[in-house]
Amino acid sequence: QVQLVESGGGLVQAGGSLRLSCAASGRTFSSNTMGWFRQAPGKEREFVAAISWSSSNTYYADSVKGRFTISGDNAKNTVFLHMNSLKPEDTADYYCAAREALWSSRYDWYGEYEYWGQGTQVTVSS
Repeated sequence: QVQLVESGGGLVQAGGSLRLSCAASGRTFSSNTMGWFRQAPGKEREFVAAISWSSSNTYYADSVKGRFTISGDNAKNTVFLHMNSLKPEDTADYYCAAREALWSSRYDWYGEYEYWGQGTQVTVSS
């Protein structure tokens, strides 16, 4: 069984920064893609960022481009999300995800990922 564990969430004022971390536990596996999604109360799960290990390409939602940066360590199945210039609309539960299957161009679709973390809450006050 593979389990992803997120950490680093919390309460921050608008304009501040946070760094989220995600690490895998359980059986050994090799991810092809890892990413971050978020979900605010009453809203659908939303793509935030993803990284493809094979190509080293990174992808971002338009709403966070220029403010968030995704990075990680493929060998350790770990990924980070550096969040700068946070806005109240960034408030949500943030989930780490991993895809073990081959690369998919639908990296922004939650159904393409096999493994998920429990989530970490980020609250940005105005």
